[in-house]
Amino acid sequence: MLIVMLITMVETTGDTYAVGDIVGKDVDSETVARALRADGAATALGGVLNSFPYVAFAENVGLVRMTKVKSRFVVVAAGVFMIVLGLLPKAAAIVAAVPHGVLGGAATVMFGMVALAGIQTLAKVDLKEEKNALVVGVSLAFALFPATVPLYFDEHMDADLSSLLNSGVTLGATAAIVLNLVFNGLGKDDAHGPRVEIPAPAAAPAAERAGSPAAESAEPATAGGAEEAGTTPAP
Repeated sequence: MLIVMLITMVETTGDTYAVGDIVGKDVDSETVARALRADGAATALGGVLNSFPYVAFAENVGLVRMTKVKSRFVVVAAGVFMIVLGLLPKAAAIVAAVPHGVLGGAATVMFGMVALAGIQTLAKVDLKEEKNALVVGVSLAFALFPATVPLYFDEHMDADLSSLLNSGVTLGATAAIVLNLVFNGLGKDDAHGPRVEIPAPAAAPAAERAGSPAAESAEPATAGGAEEAGTTPAP
C-alpha cells in the first residue's frame, strides 16, 4: 500500500507542476505539500466510505488546458455533480449511456494535452547539458518498458515483484529521482570541487578616499622610498 501511495504522490506532484504551468502560477515545495495533504485527506475519507484512493487525475490537467477554465469553483461544482451521480443510480446510468467512441475521443484529446503539458515542463530544462539529457532519456526508456515489453513482467519476473514494477510511472519516476540525485545532486558538488573563498581587498581609508592632505603627503614618501630601493612603486 505504501508503494501504491508513493506512485500516486509522484503523479500528484507532476500534475501540480503541470497545472501551475498552464495557469501561470509559480509552484513551490509548499504548494506540492498542500496538494499531497489534500490527496491524503481524500484517500482517508475514501477508505472510511469503502472507496478507492483519490488522486489528482491527469485527465483534469488536460481539461484545464483544453477548456482554459481556471476557476476552482468549477472544480467544486464538478465534485457536487459526482456526489449526485454516486447517490442517484438513474443519473449515473445517463452518463454510462454515453457511447464508448465519444469517451475514447475525449480521452485521446485530454491525454494528448497532458503529454503536451509534460513536454512544455521539460522544455524549461537545459537539455543541452549531457547530464540532464541522460536523466530524461533513461527515465523515458524505463517508463515505456512495461508498455513495450509486457511479457517480460508476466513470464520472466516473480509475480510479487512484477506487481510492483509493472508500472511505467513507478519505473520512470524512480529512475528520474535516482539519476537526478546522482548527477545533479551528489555529483554536482564533487564535479566543482571545494570552493575556495578569496578575501576581498581591504577598503582604502576614508582619508585617502576624501583626498586629504595626509594622504597626499604620504604618496611622495612612498614613491621616493621605492625609487631609492630601485623598484617600481605599486599602482
